[in-house]
Amino acid sequence: MSHARVLGIAGLVVFAAAAVAYAQTTVTPVPDAAPVETAPLEPAAPEHATWGDVQNGQTLAGTCAACHGLDGNSEIPMYPRIAGQSERYIAHQLALFKSGERNDGMAAVMKPFADMLSAQDARDLGAYFATQKSGAGVADDSVVTSGPYTDMKFYEIGEKLFRAGDAARGIPACMACHGPAGSGNPGPAYPHVGGQHAEYAQQRLELYRAGTTSRTDPRLFNIMASIAKPLTDEEIGSLASYMQGLHPTADDIGVDATAMAAAPAPVADADVVTQDGEAAEGVANGDGSDAPDTAPEPAADVPANDAPIDAATATEAGPEDPQG
Repeated sequence: MSHARVLGIAGLVVFAAAAVAYAQTTVTPVPDAAPVETAPLEPAAPEHATWGDVQNGQTLAGTCAACHGLDGNSEIPMYPRIAGQSERYIAHQLALFKSGERNDGMAAVMKPFADMLSAQDARDLGAYFATQKSGAGVADDSVVTSGPYTDMKFYEIGEKLFRAGDAARGIPACMACHGPAGSGNPGPAYPHVGGQHAEYAQQRLELYRAGTTSRTDPRLFNIMASIAKPLTDEEIGSLASYMQGLHPTADDIGVDATAMAAAPAPVADADVVTQDGEAAEGVANGDGSDAPDTAPEPAADVPANDAPIDAATATEAGPEDPQG
């Protein structure tokens, strides 16, 4: 083979090797990746809600009627009376059911209904039930035959704790937060407890005494847990019975015609102040009518303080009106 031919073949080999090396080192651009989605570090803003609409709440309340009664006066002890409860308290409890933070008692039944409600729906329902008048039951007046409360009527144990507490054990009077009639306090959303079913109230007090909660903000729960912790079973049962019979005396005991005639009549179209501080032309009742937020003064011979109904006085006062 000639020298020139050898050099030519060698050149071709070198060229081919160079071509392969070039092909192996050539970079093929990769398509640009999709832009990265970003999210704020702060949690999503809470759903906005304004003060409740009573009329819309009355419409929504039809769903609640099977368990709580159309006006919020449940006839079934396992379902609480919510008539007269404050708007904020009801809205707050519905939010706890919806989030799953309240998962005790009948929470499994409540959650599907709460899930369907917007924050505004919850406020509307609260506004409606706040206009309804709570009924009342009968306190147990049987005599205690043993233990530290021997010879007291059963409800009187709870009455003492409700009105005076027990300073020696650091138990404040229940009425300090819930009011002497058990009407609650809509400001800090302390609930209405007067007239509540004893079975339900007892269950709630026992849950507070256990002191276990899954709430993300347990401040209100912890207040009640510290109060309920030193209570005995007998005291919890008596408190529940006393609150069941707690009612405004002047509203439940009959007043004679002379006393009624002496009482001033309410002004027909008196303005009232709603919870958001704005004036309104009346408060819608459960029947859809409007009525001023005023009431006649009790007669002088009718005690104005609040007291429980016991078995003895219930007979004199006549049968209980379950609708309050």
